Amino acid sequence: MVFNSLTFVVFFALVLALHTLPFSWRVKKINLLLASYLFYAAWNPPFVVLLWLSTVVDWYAAQQIVHSQIASRRRAWMLLSVIANLGVLAYFKYGTFLLENFRVLMAAAGIDYQPPDFAIVLPVGISFYTFATMSYTLDVYLRRAEPTRSFLDFALFVTFFPHLVAGPIMRPTELVPQFEKPRRASSDQLRFGLALITLGLFEKVVLADGFLAGAAELVYDGMRIPGALDAWAATLAFSGQIFCDFAGYSTTAIGVAMCLGFALPDNFRFPYAAIGFSDFWRRWHITLSSYLRDYLYIPLGGNRHGEARTYLSLMATMLLGGLWHGASWTFVVWGGLHGFYLGVERALRQRFSGYRPNALALFGFAILTYVLINVTWVFFRAKGFAKAWLVLSGMLGMNASAVPIISAVQLLIVAIIVGGLVTTHWLMRNSTLETLIARTPVALLTVVWACMAFAILIEQGSGNAFIYFQF
Repeated sequence: MVFNSLTFVVFFALVLALHTLPFSWRVKKINLLLASYLFYAAWNPPFVVLLWLSTVVDWYAAQQIVHSQIASRRRAWMLLSVIANLGVLAYFKYGTFLLENFRVLMAAAGIDYQPPDFAIVLPVGISFYTFATMSYTLDVYLRRAEPTRSFLDFALFVTFFPHLVAGPIMRPTELVPQFEKPRRASSDQLRFGLALITLGLFEKVVLADGFLAGAAELVYDGMRIPGALDAWAATLAFSGQIFCDFAGYSTTAIGVAMCLGFALPDNFRFPYAAIGFSDFWRRWHITLSSYLRDYLYIPLGGNRHGEARTYLSLMATMLLGGLWHGASWTFVVWGGLHGFYLGVERALRQRFSGYRPNALALFGFAILTYVLINVTWVFFRAKGFAKAWLVLSGMLGMNASAVPIISAVQLLIVAIIVGGLVTTHWLMRNSTLETLIARTPVALLTVVWACMAFAILIEQGSGNAFIYFQF
């Protein structure tokens, strides 16, 4: 079930109505748990079993970790949880990728190996809920968090439908305590939650799917060779599409949870106003960035073992972060480019530690950051290296035989929307949406809200899945 569907509107209205009825808090939590399973089963019912498996394994492993006094046994239960979660993830997400690469290696060695066709179906959101539930046993093992006393609370943490399939990636310490006491949205929370849902759906349905996806598809999914204008326009369109799609999902999820009385963390903070790449990753997919930092970069050594180890940890983290996004070498290159950018930035900051840029220089660095981020989006969007090289060569003006692909009207739309998006990010760089709303007259907010809702109704969309569902 996707947020941008009439099915979800009916589903959410029923869930909200049930949540406001005078049931006991335990019954309300059971309602939310069953609703979350229904939300997930609407896509493919058999894969609910994976949710149950992940929930039971991590709950039981954490209980054994808590009650074990022997270090080796605690470590063994933690490893069981990690292996079980990563094993499921490896099979469903990377099984075909690994077999195909093994076939290529065998072919290079002169062996004609044909892997069996398992036709593995990727469960929606498996990367998100696997990371969320695995963080529970890791935090309990590392004594960062107390184990939850209620299996119901833990099961609801794993499956809570607003964050289940595309984040934000939740930590147990952020959500489980909210299940311990009755929660119900105040009238202000309900209004703000509905406004966030409207904003998120406007970003997804109107901006991402309605106006930006088409230009990107013409170049990235078409057969024609793009020139410089088309290659840049398609890539800029995708930069807007991926932001509006993913931030739209996160904003909707936060709004849905808020309507039920729960708080989810921010996942985006105007990332296209970033000055530098460390700043970008503090603003883009924030919950994944902090997850990779705490559960990968720091355990790999972080910056505690010298410069060489720091750069190695940084690159390894970003390469694996790229692979997390998709079972393809293009995602690995995408992550590797970010690792390279972060390494160069770190080296430059150390070399010029006394340099204090003025406002114009900061603006220039922000533009440079955005341009280089767009280069990475080429590998993220392209379905293979051949298409990525073709688009990159177009962006460099090397496709002499190119003919126009994107119409003048579409080019204008991309320029207006992406230009407006980047300008908005820059103006809001040091602010928050909550601050902006607090300073804006109610009448103006009402008009903007009504316009966004009207645009959603007019556009309607075709119920396209969010891009990050595939991850």
